[in-house]
Amino acid sequence: MKLGIIGAGNMASAILGGILHAGAVPAENIRMSDRDTAKLQEKEAQGILTTTDNREVVRESDVVIFAVKPQVLPAVMEEIKADITPDKRFVSIVAGMAMEKIKQMAGREMKLIRIMPNTPLLVGEGMSVLSSGEGVSEAELREVEALFALSGKTAVLPEHLMDAVTAASGSSPAYVFLMIEAMADAAVQGGIPRSDAYKIVAQAVLGSAKMVLETGRHPAELKDMVCSPAGTTIEAVQVLEESGFRGALIDAMEACIKRSKELGK
Repeated sequence: MKLGIIGAGNMASAILGGILHAGAVPAENIRMSDRDTAKLQEKEAQGILTTTDNREVVRESDVVIFAVKPQVLPAVMEEIKADITPDKRFVSIVAGMAMEKIKQMAGREMKLIRIMPNTPLLVGEGMSVLSSGEGVSEAELREVEALFALSGKTAVLPEHLMDAVTAASGSSPAYVFLMIEAMADAAVQGGIPRSDAYKIVAQAVLGSAKMVLETGRHPAELKDMVCSPAGTTIEAVQVLEESGFRGALIDAMEACIKRSKELGK
């Protein structure tokens, strides 16, 4: 496979890092474009072919990933539309942008797959949710899914759920990092050195998530296993409940979904 990536921002870098880490595509088979030559120089050091010409990326690739901001995509589509051919697959990670709208920008049919990944791809623990457009075969979808599965877990869902997926997966690492930072601050307040605090808290979060995935038990059941009668944990849980911890998360995700829908208009 010859892979092209248009855009060299944080998400594109996470995808690239995951692919290189897994050895899914050789560096010399990956071409990346961006207006920022400083970003491209970083990628060149990894053996990636780079260019400021988006058309070159499309012409020289079998699969092309759109990894740009929603407001930038119309200009990109106008630039590359003459190079869109039936033998190429296009993968969009552009937040809030429906596949039909992208096709309208291109002014032609194209094999298109929409994906919402997240930054933990960079360490092999990403979550990527895919939706398949018209004209994409099951085999073509699964090949792209396999590429992302090398760097974490995947799921295939209908496109109308992508705004909710953005809140639940694409944006959610930020919520978790915020929680880890706050928990580490409390640990430091309790006397634990800062470097140890981040390690202790991050591992607790990682292990807790792994228990949900691997035991198949409901999160409430796992929570109850930690909450001993009249113990320390139930005291902490009570404070979280009184502070509206769950409600704040739900409200935050609803705001994220709303913004994702606005970006696609």
